[in-house]
Amino acid sequence: MVASKRTHVAVGVILNPDGQVFISRRHAHLHQGNKWEFPGGKVEAGEDVYQALCRELLEECNIQVKTAAPFTLISHDYPDKQVLLDVWLVTAFSGQPQQQEGQEWRWVARHELTAYPFPVANEIIIERLQDAPEMLGAKG
Repeated sequence: MVASKRTHVAVGVILNPDGQVFISRRHAHLHQGNKWEFPGGKVEAGEDVYQALCRELLEECNIQVKTAAPFTLISHDYPDKQVLLDVWLVTAFSGQPQQQEGQEWRWVARHELTAYPFPVANEIIIERLQDAPEMLGAKG
């Protein structure tokens, strides 16, 4: 069996001033389809993670990142795919977030995230978001 290449993904946890998190539902035909996710996408050759994050969030969510900081790094092996999630907190942006690719989306309080089905690799992100109220503001 040939080892497959791990997909490096820049992930944005976008927070609004009320401490809510922007999430969207993956299209049914995609890997982990119909599950909710934090927006982002593959880091392309020649890009650093911050550049990929900014590009992906502009393409997917129609926002320009103003302030973002590394949050966590998650390596996860699905039976059919290996991912490295490079997760960033996006705390300042311009534009009105919306899904440019026709996906369902919403703002959700951090304590409500567990009510949504996410890919397994995202569970660590949700746990960290719920355990870190001091760095994310008191709301949510």
